[in-house]
Amino acid sequence: MNDRTSPHGFSVVICVYTEDRWEDILAAVDSVRNQSLPALETLLVVDHNERLLSRLTEEYAEPRPTEEVRVLANAGPRGLSAGRNTGIAAARGEFVAFLDDDAVAERDWLHHFSAAYDDPRVMAVGGRTVPSWASGRRPAWFPEEFDWVVGCTYLGLPPGRVPVRNVLGGNASFRRTAFDAAGGFATGIGRDGDRRPLGGEETELCIRLAKAVPEAVLLIDDRAVIHHKVPAVREGFAYFRTRVYAEGLSKALVARSVGAQKGLESERRYTTRVLPAGVLRGMRDALRGRSGGAGRAGAIVTGVTVAAGGYALGTLRARRHGTTFSWGPIERAGATAEGTAPTRALTASALTGSTGAEAATSAPAAGEEPATAGTEARPTEAVGSEGGAR
Repeated sequence: MNDRTSPHGFSVVICVYTEDRWEDILAAVDSVRNQSLPALETLLVVDHNERLLSRLTEEYAEPRPTEEVRVLANAGPRGLSAGRNTGIAAARGEFVAFLDDDAVAERDWLHHFSAAYDDPRVMAVGGRTVPSWASGRRPAWFPEEFDWVVGCTYLGLPPGRVPVRNVLGGNASFRRTAFDAAGGFATGIGRDGDRRPLGGEETELCIRLAKAVPEAVLLIDDRAVIHHKVPAVREGFAYFRTRVYAEGLSKALVARSVGAQKGLESERRYTTRVLPAGVLRGMRDALRGRSGGAGRAGAIVTGVTVAAGGYALGTLRARRHGTTFSWGPIERAGATAEGTAPTRALTASALTGSTGAEAATSAPAAGEEPATAGTEARPTEAVGSEGGAR
């Protein structure tokens, strides 16, 4: 049982924005309430939707003795990054976990996150996200190598508890002190509900965190499982194309913000190891008469081509017109602004090298050998940024 006045334990942040996901939101909260390691609190951050804010406030007006659900309005501009920052600022726990509003966590989700933090160097822990297809089964043409398109763990990441460059925000946790060291999620780079499904804010934050705390260890533990709902519209090839194109644009933004010297190394590992193997498997299945083999091979080739086009166009636009996003310190709820550093507004002309962080994008370094925290294994990098997808 958690004591609400204790600073220890997990604050779970769920960012929400539409009443269309009402039942999904309730299911997400229930999955947190049923954790084997109880959360200190659940924070529902509503993104500029007064009706939804009112409904959720009424729904969770009666607190439970062992845990609390707090409903908050996004205190920043519209979008997932500002919503997460609002939750971080209000969080009372030593650790802050993020769960998508259309996902449910398995019972030991927080338990596995907690165990990883026994190592004081660990600053962030992500988990494994499993797709829950609206049709009840994976579309035959949909390659597992591209499950990041629907916000899920993709084929190519090594199993177990492994070091990574970045975690995915829809199934992740951080020490609260990570935000004290690195600031919050950058606004102007992620999703805002009304635009193309961009992402990359988790990647940018994790790179910044690694720079601010050089000894920091970031992990993914595949035992920390959530099940992410994939609606019927996202099972179609049109969404697939749109999403991979947006990912290319997102990678261009992240690379522009922190430099691209090493980011493409991870992309090359992904495109030269995991994806060719997927194409070969698909063609082999097609030759053996197995359903969907040719479609999966074609989807992989299309995905690489479209993402590369998005990256090229995003890079060109950033060079010509610039891009602006901002990040700054997360002021804890109740704290005064005195003595805090001002929010940094960054423009494209000053982005490269401005944070001093190592260059990276959100492409994976797949094919790495499994490793545990404390080993000398080179971190892999998780692809995509579908966490909190709109």
